[in-house]
Amino acid sequence: MTYSIVFSSRTGNTEQLARAIRSVLPAGDCLYFGGPDAAALAADRLYIGFWTDKGSCDEAMAAFLAGVQNKEVFLFGTAGFGSQPAYFQAVLKRVQANLGANNTLVGSFMCQGRMPQAVRRRYETMLAAPDHAPNLEAMIENFDRALSHPDAADLSALTRAVLPAAWD
Repeated sequence: MTYSIVFSSRTGNTEQLARAIRSVLPAGDCLYFGGPDAAALAADRLYIGFWTDKGSCDEAMAAFLAGVQNKEVFLFGTAGFGSQPAYFQAVLKRVQANLGANNTLVGSFMCQGRMPQAVRRRYETMLAAPDHAPNLEAMIENFDRALSHPDAADLSALTRAVLPAAWD
């Protein structure tokens, strides 16, 4: 079975996941590895990765997903905000809604990803304001927790999720 790994990665987190997937699948069966491109559609199965933008995937990936038809699809992604399974499932559901017709979802995976330091600096600036949002401290704590992600445990969980799907 041939496959393509298609991903959009703003900070390198999702690309790290894509490389982990490629490392555990048969190299000779990979037809495409890279950003959204129609060339990827020649494969039987698509591993499609995204970074979370406003609770879904970015616009370029949404456009690519709309053109995916009659494929086996494994979705994977990263999100800087949130680390709860329920949040990840909601994001995955919104991303899946972008898929074209007659696809079969064979698996999915999400984990937290580190964010640029500019985000933390923006939070700190906002925190200095007397009328700052009440959840700002929690957002800074989340930022700090995300700094190590994707970590070895995330990558291990991803490869465990990918390998059963690879042999179905």
